[in-house]
Amino acid sequence: MSVAGRILLAVDESESSHRVVQYVGSLLSQTPDAVITLFHVLKPMPRRLLEHGGSENPAVETQLSVQLRDEQDAWIRKERESECHVLKQACETLTRSGFDMNRVTVKYGHDDDIARNILEEARSGHHDTIAVGRQGISRIKQIFGGGTTDHLLHAAKGFAIWVVA
Repeated sequence: MSVAGRILLAVDESESSHRVVQYVGSLLSQTPDAVITLFHVLKPMPRRLLEHGGSENPAVETQLSVQLRDEQDAWIRKERESECHVLKQACETLTRSGFDMNRVTVKYGHDDDIARNILEEARSGHHDTIAVGRQGISRIKQIFGGGTTDHLLHAAKGFAIWVVA
């Protein structure tokens, strides 16, 4: 793999996310072995879908587990459909920048902790670099930390981090 390698490009609906997609696409459009995974974290799954009430009866327990899994899958499908515009826009931006879309994969995550979800995807996908936009943050968050980008900068051991303002 080249110097560019495998890039995990975390995207959302923000303007800074749009800028990072433009930047990475333009920077790497002429780098034929750069591979990008566009990654969007869905909102957290509702609590009611995290576990079922359970049962003493093994047959009922199995039925409840299957039903819960089906409801979780349906929720994820619905959220992907409602959020697909985020990744579609990112794909269009990469295309306009001249990046070869044959080198792009699109993936979703869902978790309460966005930074942890990004890091898990980066590890499991064997990415070399994580690219994110820098969100505008309040003065309180600047003093005490707490933004997704700050969490990534502290926890992303072994990865190059590109933060585009």
